Amino acid sequence: MTTGWTALHPRRERVPMSLRQFEYALAVAAEGSVTAAAELLHVAQPSMSQQIRNLERDLGVTLFARTPAGLVPTAVGRAFLREAQVAVSAARRARATARAGADDLVGELVVSAQLGFGTRQLPGALSVLRRRFPRLEVTVFEESSSAELERLCRRGAVDLALMAACQRSPADAHHLGEEEFVVVLDAGHRQLATDRVELRELEGEPWVRFDRDSALDGVLLEVSRDNGLTPATVARVSQTATAVRWAAHGLGVTLVPASAVPRGYEHLARPVFPAVSQPVITVVPSEAGPAATALLELLRQETWDSSASFRRSGAGAGELHGPVRAG
Repeated sequence: MTTGWTALHPRRERVPMSLRQFEYALAVAAEGSVTAAAELLHVAQPSMSQQIRNLERDLGVTLFARTPAGLVPTAVGRAFLREAQVAVSAARRARATARAGADDLVGELVVSAQLGFGTRQLPGALSVLRRRFPRLEVTVFEESSSAELERLCRRGAVDLALMAACQRSPADAHHLGEEEFVVVLDAGHRQLATDRVELRELEGEPWVRFDRDSALDGVLLEVSRDNGLTPATVARVSQTATAVRWAAHGLGVTLVPASAVPRGYEHLARPVFPAVSQPVITVVPSEAGPAATALLELLRQETWDSSASFRRSGAGAGELHGPVRAG
């Protein structure tokens, strides 16, 4: 006869968690529903629901809370998903490395870009990479916080990060060039008659700004402090293209990296004085595979000084004085 604690609580055989379950949980978190996640991954919705339930039962926690907006990760769910992303990314890199041949790259390349930086250069480099290695799957996502980007790199969740340099940037980061910032105005703005807009002339203007935790909003705050500006906020947005379009429609002025100005809006953008720029770097984990190395070399070949195209009459970049670095 079995006695003691085991008789009351028989040991349940644990089913080992799988990377597929991790992928399911990550998809549910991204889509906000099991149905949408199942469609994204091309699996049956009942099967995905069962796998999520099995995962929660095996972990002994609730990963998602049901809200009017959909399924939202709980606090413990968010912590689990961060580690799940690391595990899934590492497994994909390992698979890609094992399958990569001398003349071909396969598998998945996960790239993270800081919002607003390399908006033109990164697609150009990725386009060349995909033509060269058509079997390579590329996943790209934007992140507004440089601190979060660095954390993702340290934990191995991404293969390559493109970002502005800051005090916490790794010593082995690869410098690509400089992103000069430009101000975007509406078509009737008086400052469009100048080649460079003096920042002090923008005092009293309404501003289209970015989310408070965004590195781009941090640049505006620093620029405002250094130039005696008090920006009056009329809107906050999450995307650079939205900020440019709203500024173009006269809602307010905005300050964005030159490469983030969408095509067709260049005539409404001007460099500023004193000039504002930030170094652009890439961070590649030491264990990154050949796909990340190939992308890094392509990014090195891109042109990073793109602010000259926004000058009204092609004034020389050095006729005022050198750029003031933000950050």
